[in-house]
Amino acid sequence: MPPADDRPVVLAAIIGAHGVTGEVRLKLFGEGADALRAYKGFDAGGRALTLKSVRPGPNGAVARFAELTNRNDAEALRGVELTVPRSALPPLAEGEYYHVDLIDLPCVADTGEELGRVVAVENFGAGDILEIERPAVEGKKPRRFMVPIHAATIEAERAVIDAAFVE
Repeated sequence: MPPADDRPVVLAAIIGAHGVTGEVRLKLFGEGADALRAYKGFDAGGRALTLKSVRPGPNGAVARFAELTNRNDAEALRGVELTVPRSALPPLAEGEYYHVDLIDLPCVADTGEELGRVVAVENFGAGDILEIERPAVEGKKPRRFMVPIHAATIEAERAVIDAAFVE
């Protein structure tokens, strides 16, 4: 499914400096350090960074960018996300999806009832889980619930979800 827009996709976040020469430690959100090599440039909070090298490291990976030459440069980017445009990602095989393509999709029950919109896709180790936000009810904040992306379990989860929203 082609995306409606070319929104940025977060592939990693800088979690700190590594050494004194400007290398950074990365928390990865993709398929590992090797997957980052496919991208030469990243947007880092409005700043363009050119990837020189990347290798597996503590908590994810260690990367060197051409624009970062010392520890202070690297440390200044702590917490910054590294993004690429959605169009830069490789094409998907049948049945595959990128999490970014699921965000903001409507969720509708088999009965046609609007359940809400996808606000996040999480994975705590056992598979992908959709976080869905129900439409706001007057005088109350919108409520969120999570559902595994396994079609066979969605119907069973629906009963649990309904029970959780009975007040």
